[in-house]
Amino acid sequence: MKSLLKSLPVSGPAAPETVRDGSPVVLGAALLGFFLISLDALIVTVALPDIGRSLGVGMSGLQWVVDGYTLLFAALMLSAGALSDRIGARQAYGGGVVLFVLASAACGLATGLGVLVAARLVQGAAAAVMMPASLALVRQGFPDQAKRARAIAVWTVGGAVAVAAGPVLGGALTASVGWRWIFFVNLPAGLLALVLLARVRASPRVRASPRLPARLDPVGQVTAVLTMGALTYGVIEGGDKGFGRPVVVLSLLVAAVAAATFLAAQARGAHPMLPLPLFRSRVVAVSLVVGFMLNAAYYGGVFIFSLYLQQERGESAMRAGLMFIPMTALVAVVNLASARMAGLLGPRVPMVAGQLTGAAGLVALLTVGPHTSVWVVAALMVPVGLGGALTVPALTAMLLDAVPADRAGTASAVLNTGRQVGGAIAVAVFGALLAGADTFLAGMRWSMLVAAVGLVLTAGATLTLPSRDARRDAEV
Repeated sequence: MKSLLKSLPVSGPAAPETVRDGSPVVLGAALLGFFLISLDALIVTVALPDIGRSLGVGMSGLQWVVDGYTLLFAALMLSAGALSDRIGARQAYGGGVVLFVLASAACGLATGLGVLVAARLVQGAAAAVMMPASLALVRQGFPDQAKRARAIAVWTVGGAVAVAAGPVLGGALTASVGWRWIFFVNLPAGLLALVLLARVRASPRVRASPRLPARLDPVGQVTAVLTMGALTYGVIEGGDKGFGRPVVVLSLLVAAVAAATFLAAQARGAHPMLPLPLFRSRVVAVSLVVGFMLNAAYYGGVFIFSLYLQQERGESAMRAGLMFIPMTALVAVVNLASARMAGLLGPRVPMVAGQLTGAAGLVALLTVGPHTSVWVVAALMVPVGLGGALTVPALTAMLLDAVPADRAGTASAVLNTGRQVGGAIAVAVFGALLAGADTFLAGMRWSMLVAAVGLVLTAGATLTLPSRDARRDAEV
């Protein structure tokens, strides 16, 4: 792997063996990274009960196995997006993939919860570098807008395939060879991504300018990590031990102070990691809240129902994974349909339709009881998956079309930070609702209701965006 990384030039002309813009090699390399990132967010959830039994940990420990990954993923992605813009998407992406593969091996070899969570934190840090760089590779490799829209749709399929395969693969590996293999499976995919990346020409470095200064933002980065870490700790430990405990109250206060400090640093700092002027665009602002709620509903739901199927219904890891197939099987197809719909009707239509479809599915899941057929449960989860699949491609394309090309890495980092924060907060909050409710089913229903209301609200926010025709008239 070190030799592969060294083969990635940091500047200068493309090597003779590199491919041209629009090549499937560029798209394949970027797609594999998104596949790995999405796979690790879901493959773990089905294995949680086995991890808990193997390492002797309870609900709060299992929440950290999930949120350890998403915590640094979300907290570092803004700086990682800026890093991608500064050193070049290809260079940043290659380093991220190498780190992700090494951290995956460490997860598989972990002998205790502390080591596993630490390795998951490193995985999240690597994923934070990979995600914006991956999307920026697509943006730079496909300069034509129409071809780029199709490439983004195909790129999204990488995540959709991982979403579909994650629970099933996680269940199959856990039941057959053990939970450690859910991490070892990342190694061959990561190596293949590096082989493809070696044929992609070096990305240009963006020179310092008023919009993209040369230095990073250490104050912003430290306060972002502190905000996310303290908030996640406070919610998880509050759900486990009670929100009145002094350590929980202190953690939430630290999160609030750190968040205020972060916003002040971004507003007044000379080199902010999150350029607040981006949010003058209604498209960027709405994209952030929509992405947050989509991941909160989806990943929070997978977390809840993985536990429901195995702990409440006594299903094996294999059968629990199979229950998610109806939810995820059509995701890739719907991703492509969303891109086509956005091209015909504008992105607002599939975004609103997708969010309302997801909300309807979450409301339907309120009817699930202790004796509901597991196949009925599987069918009721389908609208939740289809809603996200319908929304994400249109959301991503709309955001990238709204920002300059040299800010693609930062813009995609803003979107994906919002999405990962949504997933992390959902796992923490839903776990707290489970711990605080009289029964598992009561906590599950409250979680589904919160997610459904959130999606209805963000669908309303999406309706405030101008339609395609209105944007066209404004441009004229």
